[in-house]
Amino acid sequence: MTSRRVVGVDLAGSEDRPTGLCFLSDRKARTKQVYDDKEILEEIGSFSPLVAAIDAPLSLPLGKKLNSRYCVRKCDEELRKFRIKFFPINFAGMRKLTERGIRLRRRLEEMGIETIETYPGAFYDLIGLPRPKSRKIIGFLLKAMTERFDLEYLGENPSPHELDSIACALVGFLYLKGDFISLGDPEEGIMILPRPRRG
Repeated sequence: MTSRRVVGVDLAGSEDRPTGLCFLSDRKARTKQVYDDKEILEEIGSFSPLVAAIDAPLSLPLGKKLNSRYCVRKCDEELRKFRIKFFPINFAGMRKLTERGIRLRRRLEEMGIETIETYPGAFYDLIGLPRPKSRKIIGFLLKAMTERFDLEYLGENPSPHELDSIACALVGFLYLKGDFISLGDPEEGIMILPRPRRG
């Protein structure tokens, strides 16, 4: 792992709910929970990452709005090839998450920070780990991820949001290495994911 800095963001749909942030550099990761957009932008800006990897839709389908009946992007459709489950971006709380993700992406890019979309659920599926559906499995997943990616976690007992932010940061790291797959149409929006585990 290089010294190139990456931030992973497990974005909440509302500022009333916690957003997980992971700051990754020199094989070391630290995490924290924040709430409002201002704090997210300040934390990321002060870290000065090369890339921010966000768990949220960062684009809309071409020619569609969030209230469109069929609101699925090409990158979402391509998840089906891997049998990965997802929620359409116009599904219930996904609307607010999408609006917030697009808004933050614009702000981060104005700050000169490259911003990519990823999906922790797909991260776990593709590298052969279970999704963290309960707090009981978080310790196991943290150990598996730190060992697999030669990572040191500077903290204890991360929340589910912080764990997912680590997954996002690892995708950002793989992206900088050029070791990733991309789904979707660049004109519409792409999703960055790890290469599927063989076998």
